[in-house]
Amino acid sequence: MERKRIVVKIGSSSLTNAKGEIDKQKFMDHIQAIAKLKQLGHDILLVSSGAVAAGFRMLGYSSRPVTIKGKQAAAAVGQSLLIGRYTEAFSKYGIIPAQILLTRHDFSEKKRYKNAYATFAELLDRSILPIINENDTVSVTELTFGDNDMLSALVSGLVHADHLIILTDVNGLYDANPLKNREAKRIDRIAEITDEMLGFASGTASKVGTGGMQSKLIAARYAMNAGVKVFIGNGTGENKLTAILEGHGDGTYVESESCSILPMNKQWLTLTEVSGKLFIDDGAVKAITTGGKSLLPAGIYAFEGHFEKGDVVEVYDRHILIGRGETLYSSDLLEKAMGKRTGETDCPIEVVIHRNNWVEV
Repeated sequence: MERKRIVVKIGSSSLTNAKGEIDKQKFMDHIQAIAKLKQLGHDILLVSSGAVAAGFRMLGYSSRPVTIKGKQAAAAVGQSLLIGRYTEAFSKYGIIPAQILLTRHDFSEKKRYKNAYATFAELLDRSILPIINENDTVSVTELTFGDNDMLSALVSGLVHADHLIILTDVNGLYDANPLKNREAKRIDRIAEITDEMLGFASGTASKVGTGGMQSKLIAARYAMNAGVKVFIGNGTGENKLTAILEGHGDGTYVESESCSILPMNKQWLTLTEVSGKLFIDDGAVKAITTGGKSLLPAGIYAFEGHFEKGDVVEVYDRHILIGRGETLYSSDLLEKAMGKRTGETDCPIEVVIHRNNWVEV
């Protein structure tokens, strides 16, 4: 089998028993399957939930805490326990894990985004297994991923993975909620994730996890748009992951032949916070959306916000958002130059957003 770069996401429900504790049999099943892929020469990154589930008992909680402080305290205790278990289990296969804890800032800030990629690249070059989780201990609500499904999608895009495998306790996407409708049929392959699919995938969250099938589909849509093939499902045994790669997995495959991998800088553009808005005329809309051109000051008739060179701004065709890009103009400079053609200002910068730093939405 050709060498692949694969992100495997394991949710809390796939790691724990009915009491919310780490289930040894489930845990070792995942270890053996991942070790099998490593032995075949693939690059593997593991996004693992389970820190809160591993730690809450140690704090005296009878069940998974619901408060932010409770979850963060449980994660602080549980993360070390979880990575310790992984380290011990993988050592039997000669695999060295590395713990990576991420927050939203690591994806929204350009320097941190590039640094994260460099770290992952170095670890993979040295055959280390990155084990990734959200830094629950320090994250605040507005800076969380929502669940590790989206974290796994963001990581798969960042490292230009070939495959994202989301392991869960449900064997794929159904055309109705299988918990309520016995006639529900599984959808084996989909090339597009529609709003209708998101609608009938809602309401299937696990008791110990935070994400249901809807969150997995949202994550899969992001990964697919980044050029990554996605699988959502389950399985058992050391060959379950190889079976998934061979197209025989027990779940749903999400992939489209039309998707191409976004360059790193354009992936970052889709994730970072914006500092302002630009409003452009019809000629500029046509130039950047169909003509492959850069955005010039002459095509901008208004803007909102205060921004500096290097910030990311949204671009609007009247009231319709069409994309975002990294601006080469500050808002102060743009105020003097907008609506004017090249040569009509004394500004040495010809373009506001270069086509290489632009992404449509």
